Amino acid sequence: MIELQNVTKKYGNFVAVNNVSFKIEEGEIVGFLGPNGAGKTSTMNMITGFIEPTDGKIIVNDYEISKNPKKAKRQIGYMPENVPLYLELTVKEFISYMADLKLVKRKERKAEVERVIKITGLEEVKSKLIRSLSRGYKQRVSLAGALVGNPPILILDEPTVGLDPIQVTEIRSLIKSLKKQHTILVSSHILSEISQMCNKIIIIDKGTILRIDSTDEIEKTTNDSTEILVTVEDPDNKFSVINRTITSISKIELIEENDKEKTYKVDYSGDTDIRKTLFKECAKQDITIIEMKKKQSSLEDAFLKITEEGGKE
Repeated sequence: MIELQNVTKKYGNFVAVNNVSFKIEEGEIVGFLGPNGAGKTSTMNMITGFIEPTDGKIIVNDYEISKNPKKAKRQIGYMPENVPLYLELTVKEFISYMADLKLVKRKERKAEVERVIKITGLEEVKSKLIRSLSRGYKQRVSLAGALVGNPPILILDEPTVGLDPIQVTEIRSLIKSLKKQHTILVSSHILSEISQMCNKIIIIDKGTILRIDSTDEIEKTTNDSTEILVTVEDPDNKFSVINRTITSISKIELIEENDKEKTYKVDYSGDTDIRKTLFKECAKQDITIIEMKKKQSSLEDAFLKITEEGGKE
């Protein structure tokens, strides 16, 4: 469990984090979402004890970090951004070194290192120098360092940044597989990653929390979309003026055209889905509909809407 109570961080006159409060329950994977400079890293550095808050209280598994820093920090495995590793060590040497730093008992250390190597899929490269590894494997090594000692909480700062699509999928699957054993806070500005990994999202911008909710509920923020994409065969260009007969259509925009087909974006007002009406009217006008679909909202749409609304307050 992680709890922040009215946490503020100032650097001189600059307020990086402003009166932030939230709670992450045991077993949750929570996405910490915001643009660069939003206050994500400062908040995570305070949770991990790297920097102290100017005001407020941070509690990690019942330990207040300012009063019991050693006990609080032992609850956390931290994977920082930019993969800071000792490149001249082998994978196994680095993980063993992390086990030593985390005071894993000597008689348990060998088994713990092998456990983490297996979990993170590093068996094939455990004897290789870290400098020789791909970016994806370096991310795995960094995650392995966070996992050593089996801390109940994982803090992962931009775990998929700089990876190719295959590596992203692998790291994402690995993180999701850790849910049963760990509470996980994942910071990212890659919206699709947060959507696919997390069951709850915290959105921060300019140091202020804008929204805390489930992924589904946040995506519903833009589910009132009134935009339809229609692909038609329309040699006489009748579709471009079909809003004369369907008055709820506010705008028709041609977005793609080839020899026979045209794709239009149709904006309309009102709560009623106009697809059925549009289909009937196209039949009357001898316009052949090839495809018609209502635009699906995404986490990115929701994020932009929430941050825009937050900026207006």
